[in-house]
Amino acid sequence: MGTVAQPCPSWTRGSIPLSKRFPRRRFRGRTALTRFTPQAALVQAAPSPSSPRDSSIRVLTLSRANDLQAEARAMARAANATLYNPQLVASKYGSQPVKVVRRTLQILIALGSFGLKLLLDQRNGVLDQNKRLRAAELRDIFTKLGPTFVKLGQGLSTRPDICPPEYLEELSELQDGLPTFPDEEAFACIERELGLSLDSIFSSISPSPIAAASLGQVYKAQLKYSGKLVAVKVQRPGIEEAIGLDFYLIRGLGFFINKYVDIITSDVVALIDEFARRVFQELNYVQEGQNARRFKKLYADKEDICVPDVFWDYTSAKVLTMEWVEGVKLNEQEAIERQGLKVLDLVNTGIQCSLRQLLEYGYFHADPHPGNLLATPEGKLAFLDFGMMSETPEEARSAIIGHVVHLVNRDYEAMARDYYALDFLSPDVDVSPIVPALRDFFDDALNYTVSELNFKTLVDGLGNVLYQFPFNVPAYYALILRSLTVLEGLALYADPNFKVLAASYPYFAKRLLTDPNPYLRDALIELLFQDGRFSAGGVD
Repeated sequence: MGTVAQPCPSWTRGSIPLSKRFPRRRFRGRTALTRFTPQAALVQAAPSPSSPRDSSIRVLTLSRANDLQAEARAMARAANATLYNPQLVASKYGSQPVKVVRRTLQILIALGSFGLKLLLDQRNGVLDQNKRLRAAELRDIFTKLGPTFVKLGQGLSTRPDICPPEYLEELSELQDGLPTFPDEEAFACIERELGLSLDSIFSSISPSPIAAASLGQVYKAQLKYSGKLVAVKVQRPGIEEAIGLDFYLIRGLGFFINKYVDIITSDVVALIDEFARRVFQELNYVQEGQNARRFKKLYADKEDICVPDVFWDYTSAKVLTMEWVEGVKLNEQEAIERQGLKVLDLVNTGIQCSLRQLLEYGYFHADPHPGNLLATPEGKLAFLDFGMMSETPEEARSAIIGHVVHLVNRDYEAMARDYYALDFLSPDVDVSPIVPALRDFFDDALNYTVSELNFKTLVDGLGNVLYQFPFNVPAYYALILRSLTVLEGLALYADPNFKVLAASYPYFAKRLLTDPNPYLRDALIELLFQDGRFSAGGVD
């Protein structure tokens, strides 16, 4: 969850004790908090172990068992969470014409005026000249149309096969700018979802949200049974209904685009369905908690990575309670330096972790904007908000490394063929016209050594190539580019000469030298030898 531990007046002055703010409410047939016994008491009640090591193992085993049971209870609470089904969505909203017409008019008025401006730009011969202006206007329109379009715009910002570079850049800055919803509704949601009164869960809670996003808002609280500080994310009321209706309408637009708009070669309806499934998954906070647990297991083994724990007994489909992380947003350089930390060290940690995510385990954070990356006072990089995750297919991980090798070697024919393995192109597409386009751009870009290359320049150039040809960029690859571009952008605030490729290159070299994968063995040989001769340029 994208929460940032910054001074909150209501919190720093002391939150109001819940017993003085809310009358105690009793829930019939619900289990009280007496089942949560402090860990120390559990240890005391157990027979004396034979050694301190045995005692530690027993405590850890017991803790893990309790955690699994709590997670199972959370899953039971989320058993009726809504899943995206385009047929059910069509059936539901097809029988609500008044609601559909009202929302359609709102969308048509907003997007119709934008489309008219594009048409006039085209007729006046200023379409390319006004791309940046129109992209910024589209970003504002998406923000005003609400959560679905905010998410849609953020999704489009990772699709270089659909949007021109100017639109990618503007939409990548799209932020969740929606107003908060009433605190009374949020607190009622917590009690309804968890089946417990608020004052039986928390000893105190911030009277207003400390962060708000398109799908929910976050409060800072203190657990009553343990005294631990937590971040409590509560889902926006009626969000499922609003998003379902919007995707019903957007899907209809997708059918129209597939049939009549030749310039877009991707299957727009399929892309909409894929994105809708991701957004509906975000609406299930138990799934987000499981994402966080998996991410922590894979990557928090490094001392410089922090992933907050999930408190399962206070989590449901619409309420997520996680460990509170003190920290500063990664784009707030001055605040980070005041803590005696260096932005570049944190960015390098992020790059190494991102490469592990993308190319080792293939499970990665799909929304790495600065608000979801915090610098902790201990110098760790904390990851937040695990609603949108993605996976790199195993075969694609090796293909990406091979693609980098072909790029360094300027082997554009091999680069073009890589797009088959990366699932960018269907096997029946002829790649020969793509090779000159790759050569035209990368020959100029590669006049520098690897350590001098700017990653964003490469991404923008590659985006132009992808936009010109019948590519269908998989979501995982677009998100990889976005992730590394975001990290490089953060680093450039601290050091205008920072290059993400220079920081990434040692990782690629290590993988090529140590990985027994036959494909990577061949890639290493390609890197070191060209035309049967040793190439120093490959290791420059």
